Amino acid sequence: MSTVTRAYLDQRLAAAKRCSREAAMAGAKAAAVAIVAAAVPTLASVRMLPWARAHLNPTGQALIISTVAGMAYFIVADKTILSMARKHSFKDAPDHLKNTSFN
Repeated sequence: MSTVTRAYLDQRLAAAKRCSREAAMAGAKAAAVAIVAAAVPTLASVRMLPWARAHLNPTGQALIISTVAGMAYFIVADKTILSMARKHSFKDAPDHLKNTSFN
């Protein structure tokens, strides 16, 4: 078994940092879109629907909008990290493991 060199660990750490940064940016973009997508119908329904006007105070509206934004951030960031990890994990794998097609 070979020993792990410092250069190899530095290379893997740099790849992990790059992956986490890309995931954070993708999550932030998704959260921004989700805020708009959730805020418009939430704020419009409070103005138009009697039930929403009676039951959704500003705190409830903010809770709905922030929950959607947080959910979008974490889902997109998680999917980005997993897809990048999958892509990089097969790069160094042996050839018999790279062929995953079922013929």
